[in-house]
Amino acid sequence: MKRTYKKMSFGVLLCFLAVSPVISAGTEEEVKEPDVTATSKMEFRAPIPATAMEIVKSTAEAFASEAMLMYNEMNLKKLGLSPKAFEYALKGYKNLVERGKVMKDQVLSICDFSQSSRRKRFYVIDMEEKKVLINTWVAHGRNSGGEFARSFSNSPESHKSSLGFYVTGNTYYGSHGLALKIEGLEKNINDKADERNIVIHGSNYVGASFLARSPINGRSFGCPALPQKETGKVIQTIKDGSCLFIYHPTKNYIQKSKVLNG
Repeated sequence: MKRTYKKMSFGVLLCFLAVSPVISAGTEEEVKEPDVTATSKMEFRAPIPATAMEIVKSTAEAFASEAMLMYNEMNLKKLGLSPKAFEYALKGYKNLVERGKVMKDQVLSICDFSQSSRRKRFYVIDMEEKKVLINTWVAHGRNSGGEFARSFSNSPESHKSSLGFYVTGNTYYGSHGLALKIEGLEKNINDKADERNIVIHGSNYVGASFLARSPINGRSFGCPALPQKETGKVIQTIKDGSCLFIYHPTKNYIQKSKVLNG
């Protein structure tokens, strides 16, 4: 349809201009009407909802960023702790606290078996102050490996370490002196800790003195054994309901753990 302005009265022209779209100046060519339908669709289109996978991915990325911030704040890289060990420990710790499995949430202990037994791979972290309270050596089970732990078991008499999350219990005096009971919280992974008599205790086959005459630290029957001189301080700090995480980058454990994936 052609519109010719000279055929309109001045009043009609003003009315027409008030309601019409802007027209290119100086022509009497046919003007295309705007695509109202397309504009409406653009303006009123509902936002596309995120898929469940996208939400999970976003949540995981946010948590990983939070863990890395804490990791850097406490300068854990300098102390040798694996970033993944800390991320998994933090995730499980929060999960257990929310579920009421951990009563003493001021401290988190991590045993990082991805490191050599020559390294100080046991960490006690103050979660409120965000600082490392204790960093020392720890032994793994004699059948778990030599310098590095590589194999793990929940079976009695295996003399291997068990991975996963534990909650600390009460103290007692045994053949190694002061010791601390720990309860394995993961079924078929470490829940036979009590039956196996897996506890935290001190030993003379772990620590600086032993390493002065041996290429690697000694090994236990499966207990996370600590240097004798530091055992008392560690036990007093973490006893009575705190979280302990024994880590190794074993895919079977990481995929199977309900504490990490629940």
